[in-house]
Amino acid sequence: MHDTLENKHGRLREILRELKSVAVAFSAGADSTLILKVAIDTLGPENVVAVTGRSDSLARSELDEACAIARSLNARHVLIDTDEFDNPNYVSNPTDRCYFCKTSLYRHMRRFITDEGLNAVVSGIIVDDYGDYRPGIDAGREHGVRAPLGEAGFTKEDVRRLSARLGLPTFDKPASPCLSSRVPYGEPVTPQKLRMIEAAEAFLHEMGIRECRVRHHGTLARIEVPPELIPTLAEPDTAARVDRHFRSLGYKSVALDLRGFRSGGLNELVELRTATG
Repeated sequence: MHDTLENKHGRLREILRELKSVAVAFSAGADSTLILKVAIDTLGPENVVAVTGRSDSLARSELDEACAIARSLNARHVLIDTDEFDNPNYVSNPTDRCYFCKTSLYRHMRRFITDEGLNAVVSGIIVDDYGDYRPGIDAGREHGVRAPLGEAGFTKEDVRRLSARLGLPTFDKPASPCLSSRVPYGEPVTPQKLRMIEAAEAFLHEMGIRECRVRHHGTLARIEVPPELIPTLAEPDTAARVDRHFRSLGYKSVALDLRGFRSGGLNELVELRTATG
């Protein structure tokens, strides 16, 4: 490792030692997997609990992966059923929807650490996240959630490099935000829509497309894949196969976004609204 990454790794361990015992908000993404691994290495498995929020917005494959990774790290893993779908402010899908989701998760986690006698809730927020539109960060601040990676100065590149060095399977895992992020702001989020999205993306994954999004626009599915994969997906036989399967899920039209995959693509609408006032 370069000295800079070594220093950040050392600072990360110092922060965790100061906390002594933690519950990690664990999604099995690259960031939360790294913080879980370093927390266990620093504090011991008896002082660390991985907590995953379980709801309709979490793809089953992501939940299964979280369970598998937690086992591989010898982590105690707890699933908490969150209640964001009971909140009309979440279901109506405003631009700050993530705030209400994270508020539900962190409220449950605060109760959990009180019951368990743990000192802090920690998340996988990194430096890069502060430059994006992330309402969930505000929820974390309100509930006293610590972000050791961000506090230690970790960028996404740092996370991937240290994860690879530590042998973590998530070192190159693409970002995978919750299924609700595929529904345009202002369109209500429902479990039925999320199941359609989950099944559509699972089909693309089975085709070998690792990174993709299926944006849900009513009866229209808009597919985003990396630009280099657009010609493959647009090939007539492949396109017909995808169209046929998506229609079986309930979609009436299927579109391939020619701009390609863009993480947080629906946030473009937020930025546009802000710019036009």
